Amino acid sequence: MRPLPSAVALAVVVLGGAAAAAQGAVNAELGERAGNPVLGAVVNNLGGTLLILVGLIALPSMRAGLAALRRARLPWWAYLGGLGGAAIVVVGTYVVPVLGVAVFTIAQVAGGSLGGLAVDRAGLAPVGRLALTVPRVAGALLGVAAVALAQLGRPVGELAVGLVLLAVGGGLAVAVQTALNGRVSAAGTSSAGVAVNFATSTPVVLLVAVVAGAFSGPAPGWPTTWYLYAGGLLGVGIVASLVVGVRAVGVLRTGLALVAGQLAGALLLDVLLPGGAGLRLPVLAGSALTLLAVLVAGVRPRRRPVRVAAEPAGESDGRLVG
Repeated sequence: MRPLPSAVALAVVVLGGAAAAAQGAVNAELGERAGNPVLGAVVNNLGGTLLILVGLIALPSMRAGLAALRRARLPWWAYLGGLGGAAIVVVGTYVVPVLGVAVFTIAQVAGGSLGGLAVDRAGLAPVGRLALTVPRVAGALLGVAAVALAQLGRPVGELAVGLVLLAVGGGLAVAVQTALNGRVSAAGTSSAGVAVNFATSTPVVLLVAVVAGAFSGPAPGWPTTWYLYAGGLLGVGIVASLVVGVRAVGVLRTGLALVAGQLAGALLLDVLLPGGAGLRLPVLAGSALTLLAVLVAGVRPRRRPVRVAAEPAGESDGRLVG
């Protein structure tokens, strides 16, 4: 399947970013009500895995994509993209309470932008090598500045350098995840790439939950509100949107478009939900600036025309005129 046109692919990723904002909200509330923040991630991944299993039964394209992967013989490390998603979930669970959402988000986006530049330069994504140009670096920096603007007024926790670096590392892991999932989908199908992502990430999340003691102690108090269990469905959509984006425009622009969608989605939730923070101008400005960063990062530098010396005129018999 050929990649979508760039504009269409970026629009899909922005929608995926809005879904990511909703996913973060429902997972956080589910974990809080259940009594352990890790349980939100567990339900998220188990729900996504269940949907993948249903897809394997119902969608011939997913089965055909997985069969194509067996024939493609990709290197083993190409299938580890889901570890990046598991990493950021685990890092966020333990880092956000200390750093606060604002610092964590800025650090994560900084890591994702740095990782996007590096991964695209290395040619890890299916679009091949993308040069480290001035517009791409400017777009990455503008994206980080836009997210910092959007976080104005939010509480800041303890600025522990080690945890900030851990959040940056989580952003780097997501950049690698996006590239590897795109590589797998290019060898098979987009649905196969999503399936491989969840097959890799879910066991890791479950292992972390066991180590963290999420399944020990008092029984969780599972809420009855149905939409709090929609994280898995949203997660499948988010991973699918990233697969679509990275095949068309690379990791950096895909990551920036995702962040723009997240900010826009968070703003909508604040305005529409009862008890929300309402319209926050810094978030609105940050979302617009992140979209601008996507456009800036896609600018191709003009190549200077190469001047070719005029050939000397010749006579009719082919001899040069002196």
